[in-house]
Order: sequence, then C-alpha cells, then structure tokens
Amino acid sequence: MIDRTHIGAETEEVPILVEGGQLRLFCQATGETNPVFLDADAARAAGHERIPTPPTYPQTLLNLSRFAKDLVFDVLQADLARMLHGEQVFELRHPILVGDTLRLRQRVADIYDKKGGALEFIVLETTARNQDDVVCAMLKSVAVIRN
Repeated sequence: MIDRTHIGAETEEVPILVEGGQLRLFCQATGETNPVFLDADAARAAGHERIPTPPTYPQTLLNLSRFAKDLVFDVLQADLARMLHGEQVFELRHPILVGDTLRLRQRVADIYDKKGGALEFIVLETTARNQDDVVCAMLKSVAVIRN
C-alpha cells in the first residue's frame, strides 16, 4: 500500500520555455492544422499577441520538464510495471503563448484505494504559472496501481 502521509507532497517549481519549435512538433504529431497555432500573422489576426498553444499542450510541457524528484517514482516509489494511466484533465485559465516561461509545480493531491486495496489511485495536480505569476493551467492526472 502506498503511504497516505505523502498526500500534499510537492515538487519545487521548474521553469520551462514555451518554444515555437516544440509547438510545431506537437501540432505535427497531433494533426493540428489551425494556422493560429502555427503562424504569428494568423495568431495576431485572431487577436493574440503571440502564437498561442492548443488546449492539451501543457501536458507536453509537463513531460519535458525535469523535476528534481519525481513524485510517483522517487517519493511514492510506485512500481511502473503495475501502473496504468487512469485519467487526465486540463483546466485552462489563461492563454499560454510562445515565448512564455512557465513555472510548473506538481503535488500529490490524493491517494486512495478501491476493491479492498486491489487498486490504488494516485492523484497528481500540476499548476502552470507564467512569467507574470498568472496561473495559466491546472493539470490533473490519475495513475492506477494494480496490487
């Protein structure tokens, strides 16, 4: 069983630059063709100061970030061989634009079990703040551990 005392554990803030090249690769990989996400002129014509990112792009930034301690593996010591991805939620609060520097912080929001402990759930929440300290996105992911 995963130790519930780790609820509330969090990482340090990690800065990550929102790069145009990474965004283009993301759009290519996901089949995104909206010119607003690919071209500065189209973005300005749509009323954006700079090129914005698609709604699910913050997950890519999370995947690219390097936390000094990984909450799931280092802190909770969860076994990857028994882990499944259960849920992903994106809450966008403010546009994320190419050139922004986001600061990501992740925390263990909850740990619970079902089926008499046969399944354990780890709820991770990540906050993404921009260089102006504005919360741009909240990400929630749920990992399921099969016991």
